[in-house]
Amino acid sequence: MAGIVVFFDFDKTIIDVDSDNWVVDELGATDLFNQLLPTMPWNSLMDRMMNELHTQGITIQDIEEVLKRVPIHPRIVPAIKSAYALGCDLRVISDANVFFIETILKHVGIRDCFSEINTNPGYVDEEGRLRILPYVDFQTSPHGCNLCPPNMCKGMIVERIQGILAKEGKKRMIYLGDGIGDFCPSLKLMETDFVMPRKDFPAWNLINKNRTLVKATVHEWTDGEEFEHILLQLINTITVEESQLLSVEYCKFQTMSKAATHGALPRALPVPY
Repeated sequence: MAGIVVFFDFDKTIIDVDSDNWVVDELGATDLFNQLLPTMPWNSLMDRMMNELHTQGITIQDIEEVLKRVPIHPRIVPAIKSAYALGCDLRVISDANVFFIETILKHVGIRDCFSEINTNPGYVDEEGRLRILPYVDFQTSPHGCNLCPPNMCKGMIVERIQGILAKEGKKRMIYLGDGIGDFCPSLKLMETDFVMPRKDFPAWNLINKNRTLVKATVHEWTDGEEFEHILLQLINTITVEESQLLSVEYCKFQTMSKAATHGALPRALPVPY
């Protein structure tokens, strides 16, 4: 249904791990990563780690092969394909990076299901090194949200999209996520929307502690099977509700048309000249 927008976090939501940690661990750089972690922001650290790996002779192809091995529950891809086939507008909002996300989505065959990927920029420079930059340049233009990490406020991304889509008519939204950064966008959803936090993860904990602040209906999930079942159930629920609403509006229109035809409604007065 075109009136449904589904937002997906990526790490520990679409895939079962954190993609940054997965790449660092699989390429044997965990100790250096942990050593540098207290000294710099996460995005800067990942950019530094990509440089370290490059100097060790790790190629972009090596990184891609690691990403293609990332664990993902077998029901996640079918769930996303089904939501797309039902006409939903699917979008990613993630604090990973575009290179990791697109490599994985293309590998599992669902990149084309998503109309938009909102994440930290990542590109391969002329030396063949992967560069990773923050979504927001927090050194010069901080986003000002104290709920979110300095490089990205997912709530502001949701608000931007809400503003754009409002011009196209009413849209119902579903948001799936797990992390601390997924709490802020949950607060931006309306009463007619749904939020799907992963159970026993930070977003779920924050939502449960602040239920009065969350207007959307909450449906928790634990694994890929529940992810698929609940997501498709919610899409079906919204589709039925919207169909019933359209049916009621059509009946009202028909009643008014018949009443006007039989003179039950006052005729327009003649225009005086």
